[in-house]
Amino acid sequence: MTTLIRQPWSGGLDRLAIGLSGLCVVHCIATSVALALMSAAGGLFFSHLFHEIGLTLAIILGIVALGRGALEHGYMMPAAVGSFGIGMMAGALALPHDGTEALWTVLGVGVLAFGHDLNYRATH
Repeated sequence: MTTLIRQPWSGGLDRLAIGLSGLCVVHCIATSVALALMSAAGGLFFSHLFHEIGLTLAIILGIVALGRGALEHGYMMPAAVGSFGIGMMAGALALPHDGTEALWTVLGVGVLAFGHDLNYRATH
């Protein structure tokens, strides 16, 4: 029988990543609404740099939190689900800014958050 060693900060990374996912959803919805109300708002929120930085943060948190979780509890499903969500988010960057990108990004964020939730539950 293996003994799991839990770090005091082990669930904090998953909660932080889930919070980041929530902020991403808020950003995508707010951008769509703001763009519908005022087209001038699209310049800042639709910047590729903004999205690339967010994706980079999601990848880093995913590697650290989901990778740590896989090593700690031994289950690969949370990491696989989270990686699929990151892949959806990365693929969305190649889509046009006609609402399609936001839809696929929000779906990817949801899948990634689900992976972090699975990881959190497996760890606690």
